[in-house]
Amino acid sequence: MSNEGPPQMLTLYCHPLASYCWKVLIALYETGTPFEKVVIDLGDAAQRAQLQKLWPLMKFPVLEDRARQQVMPESTIVIEYLAQHYPGRTQLVPSDPELARQVRLRDRFYDQYVHEPMQKIVGDKLRPADKRDPYGVEQAIGMLATSYAMIERDPTLETAAASDPLTLADCAAFPALYYANLHVPYGAAHPRIAAYMERLSARASVATVLREAEPYMHLHPRS
Repeated sequence: MSNEGPPQMLTLYCHPLASYCWKVLIALYETGTPFEKVVIDLGDAAQRAQLQKLWPLMKFPVLEDRARQQVMPESTIVIEYLAQHYPGRTQLVPSDPELARQVRLRDRFYDQYVHEPMQKIVGDKLRPADKRDPYGVEQAIGMLATSYAMIERDPTLETAAASDPLTLADCAAFPALYYANLHVPYGAAHPRIAAYMERLSARASVATVLREAEPYMHLHPRS
């Protein structure tokens, strides 16, 4: 699937279920940056080869910029690249150095302490029963519990994704918390997180990502 209109210089190679792809798609939709979207099915040999040629590690997402002859892997790097070269209508990384540092810290927090343990839990459910890692999953659940408590106390959470534009950190937060909540619900004990997620879900950019993912959500492991 690709955006309508003439060929774009930016191409995002992604999959609608991939959480890190959500992070970049939210950024692109929020800024209104024109791009072409190429969905890669890793089960298709030709499509795997297409992605491998760009990024041998074959991890989503990958952004190709034909105008600048650049290939950008890794979601945070892609969004930083977009903020620098294709800022669009939203400033994803603040120009003020102190605010930018805070945004980058929150981005790393969500990636490392919500996204990573969530993926450990999901990945374990995809393993054969005799290859699973109960202790690793237990550690991941504990990490999420600690992270939820820290996010709930975050003084910036009250205004995040309210009247202000989304930032890199918000783009990281939504997919991490959305998928984590499917497996380790943050629940009623974390009302500020729930309110934050409601505000994010109401954004047109996030709603678009969720709508595009819906036909594939039955493929996401739940148990």
